[in-house]
Amino acid sequence: MSTRDTGGQRRETRRSDEDEQVEETADSAASVAERKAKLDDDIDAILDEIDEVVESNAEDFVRGFVQKGGQ
Repeated sequence: MSTRDTGGQRRETRRSDEDEQVEETADSAASVAERKAKLDDDIDAILDEIDEVVESNAEDFVRGFVQKGGQ
């Protein structure tokens, strides 16, 4: 009885696993992009609020140092 020698090489197909990984990567990239856009909007809103507060407080601060009557 003869046996067939394959030379120790084995051919494996992982096509479906690779496709799933590509889909997961694309989904996670889209998810990251959405989160980044939301965070950017939140940061912009916070910075706008800080600017408003600084402007109003700066006016009060400067008014305290305005010389009155040649002081």
